[in-house]
Amino acid sequence: MPGNKLVIVESPTKVKSIEKYLGEGYTVEASVGHIRDLIEPKDIPAEKKRGAFGQFGVDVENDFEPLYVVSDRARTVVAKLKRLLKDADELLLATDEDREGEAIAWHLLEELKPKVPVKRMVFHEITKDAIEKAKDNTRDLDMALVDAQETRRILDRLYGYEVSPVLWRKVRQGLSAGRVQSPATRLIVDRERERMAFVAASYWDLTAQLSASEEGQKFTARLNRVDGQRVATGRDFDDRGQLKGDARVFDEGSAGQLVDALRQESTTVSVTKLETKPFTRRPAAPFTTSTLQQEAARKLRFSARQTMSVAQSLYENGHITYMRTDSTALSAQAVNAARTQAKALYGDGSVPTSPRTYANKSKNAQEAHEAIRPAGDAWRTPSQMASVLRGNDLRLFELIWKRTVASQMADAKGQTATVSISAHVHSGALDGTVADLSASGTVITFRGFQLAYEEGRDEERNSDAASAETKLPSLTEGQELLVGDVEAKGHETAPPPRYTEASLVKELERLGVGRPSTYAAIISTIIDRGYVSAQGQALVPNWIAFAVVRLLEDHFGDLVEYDFTAELENDLDRIADGEETRADWLKGFYFGADEHRGLRQVVDNLGEIDAREVNSLRVDDDITLRIGRYGPYLEVADASSPDATPRRVNIPPDLAPDELTAAKARELIEAPVQSDRELGTNPANGKLVVVKDGRFGPYVTEADPALESTSDSADETAVDEVVDLETGEVGRAKKKKATKSKAKTAEKPRTASLFKSMDPSSVDLETALKLLDLPRTVGEDPESGEAILAQNGRYGAYLKKGADTRSLPGEDAIFDIDLAGALELFAQPKYGARRASSALKEFDADPVSGKPVRVKDGRFGPYVTDGETNATIPRGESVDDVDFDRAVQLLADKRAKGPVKRTAKRATKTAASKAKTTTRSAAAKTGSAATGKAKAGAAKKAGTAKGSTAKASAAKGSAAKTSKTTTGKAGVAGSARSGASKSPAKNEDA
Repeated sequence: MPGNKLVIVESPTKVKSIEKYLGEGYTVEASVGHIRDLIEPKDIPAEKKRGAFGQFGVDVENDFEPLYVVSDRARTVVAKLKRLLKDADELLLATDEDREGEAIAWHLLEELKPKVPVKRMVFHEITKDAIEKAKDNTRDLDMALVDAQETRRILDRLYGYEVSPVLWRKVRQGLSAGRVQSPATRLIVDRERERMAFVAASYWDLTAQLSASEEGQKFTARLNRVDGQRVATGRDFDDRGQLKGDARVFDEGSAGQLVDALRQESTTVSVTKLETKPFTRRPAAPFTTSTLQQEAARKLRFSARQTMSVAQSLYENGHITYMRTDSTALSAQAVNAARTQAKALYGDGSVPTSPRTYANKSKNAQEAHEAIRPAGDAWRTPSQMASVLRGNDLRLFELIWKRTVASQMADAKGQTATVSISAHVHSGALDGTVADLSASGTVITFRGFQLAYEEGRDEERNSDAASAETKLPSLTEGQELLVGDVEAKGHETAPPPRYTEASLVKELERLGVGRPSTYAAIISTIIDRGYVSAQGQALVPNWIAFAVVRLLEDHFGDLVEYDFTAELENDLDRIADGEETRADWLKGFYFGADEHRGLRQVVDNLGEIDAREVNSLRVDDDITLRIGRYGPYLEVADASSPDATPRRVNIPPDLAPDELTAAKARELIEAPVQSDRELGTNPANGKLVVVKDGRFGPYVTEADPALESTSDSADETAVDEVVDLETGEVGRAKKKKATKSKAKTAEKPRTASLFKSMDPSSVDLETALKLLDLPRTVGEDPESGEAILAQNGRYGAYLKKGADTRSLPGEDAIFDIDLAGALELFAQPKYGARRASSALKEFDADPVSGKPVRVKDGRFGPYVTDGETNATIPRGESVDDVDFDRAVQLLADKRAKGPVKRTAKRATKTAASKAKTTTRSAAAKTGSAATGKAKAGAAKKAGTAKGSTAKASAAKGSAAKTSKTTTGKAGVAGSARSGASKSPAKNEDA
């Protein structure tokens, strides 16, 4: 009877498969990612907070010693692992074989403190052969990899916690800077700057339909030269719209003249040259993480995050090899499997005589694993896998299968035929003109790998549309041709295309910024933080990103330099290879070494940063774009009165930065101002009813002359507050807030938002009064006597009867529904058929909960639910893509993460509130108002982040749960696998 060996993996999804392959004598359990991470500064115990750990959770003065804490989520996991370890005679750490996986294994070792032998077990695919091989070939923990991961995590903590506060003070609260997120944001902003500076150029081209005879095959020829001078195309213009060479530019008039000339019967057209060239195309290399994300974006329209999520599922269920890899290499068994399958499907001639090998061209490539491929040494085709996989899982598997099989197939071969044609004009104003045209056609003679797969490509800028790949008719030199239709078309050069997720991933990889395994997290971060918005496939920077990038460029130049960021990756590689130590490298980065200015020196010597200047962009001589607290706006100076307050004009939220030209800004400024529209007087109270356009949309309100001065004062205060934030004058802002709070004591006028179907320009007094009188009493319930009210709420129109509610079909029903209709709605079960009918999709019962699975549309977007667990559908993944298997997987992943914990901030606020209440009670007992005020003030201070009696007590409680600082080899956990709190400085490179 074999002993009991405890095997710890990362993901719960792997547990069943691996347990099945290992058999008796093995207990498999998941750590569910990282169990520990760097402690948040707010949670540091008081005795350590006063020391070197206080600012970062890292002792920068003592070899950057970190302080770790077991996350709230992981406490139950750790407790369970400790119980299982008591009955085990060996511990196998089977986390992923990369830096993060190695660090997870080390943290488990540090926290569990096993007294039994410990081995590291690694595998790249979850198949029976791979697992059996892994258990027989264990190794020791690789501390160099742990060193590299720890360095990266501490680096990200130092970077984020030093730089992010500068953004809070000078741009906006809640922003963050990151080692890789900031250069990625800069890439997108730089591209938008190019588009903003771009000047379009116009040019015309000409095509002609030609044939050898009246009944002969027609083909299209394009104008190349006129009288020996090349005709300009889009590539001949620079970004300023200037012609770069000596090409001839046709405008509409000159192009039209040439069209008329070529149509003349006197014009002779003949073949001057025929040229045929063979071509060969090689298949693309097998997928790396980066190329998989790019190709899935092109062919499947997957986001990077969605690609990695689906790939993770395929890997954990044993269908593909490990999906985080930079390598294009295939093992001997994979090469044999690909060649065998190609021969079986496409014939013996479809594979070359010897296997193909591929070199990795990306910077900072780490080739610890194989390329991404189907798992095992004998593969099933996508059609055979259709009984196992569904939806996006099957689509991505098919893409991986095709790419891998094609990579071992023969080259595609063909011929390209090019025909040169001359047209001689013999009449009219262009008599004697010679126009040269050309046409080309491609014939594939051997498809080779294209039988299985052909790589997609991104759109190229200013690329002229090539002739379709067609076979040309048989022609001979000197042969005269007939001219059919001749057409001239006008074109404008296009600015550089915005990045898509695919092209951004490609550029990040080319520059060596970040790791392919982190690209999905990087893109998600810059979108979630509001720096970038996705418009279709394009990534468009928001104005706030311009301010952030400008500040970083001006004051933290190295940190957003692409080469500098790439060099950091090389440094981490050297640490992983044991060529450099963690402590020495961090000292150089933070304190400086040789000619490099350390991060601490940069932060300590920032000097004065003009926040107003950072948040401004000159649009025209008298127009400046300001990035304020509530969004961007245009500020227009009054040339006739320099001392007058500048006029402010809001920028439409859907206007992209490159669309805000000087002309567009002028148009916005000169547009008639939508002033408040008076609808009439409310006969019930004599107040003036006005329709206004507010921050959250149009609304109606009652204007009370007695409150006008107070209202105006509050408005002015709000504007001044924005200015204060931009200039960094925090004190003035606080003072004005106190003034504003006084205005709140006055009675507020009644307001009501317009329905979505209402037009502010046509709404009348009667409708406005009905809106202001909401909620509307529909009637009384004849049984209970309770009033039934119809009203508009945060989630739409609804009926209310006491504590019971029912949704209305639309806003108009608020005024239309009668008592009978309301009673009918209340007669329906609240959570019965009515709710079921609102589901976007319905599936069978979940195998865990046994309850039906539904897809619904919620406040934060579509989600999957079984009535007990709710799982948000990831960004970039549509409802149509979610099938039963995917829904079950999302629910399982959410259950594995456990319930969301209340943040420490909420707990601290509660503790502070209790302390304040206690103090006030004590003050009341003394009977001294002055003493009571003083103690209340002290309690208020106690609730601040800098420490207090209440806070210290909370910190001491937290200290009991905090793991001790490691004194020997220290490691650090990455946030992306831990599910830790979302701090702006949190790691972006999982």
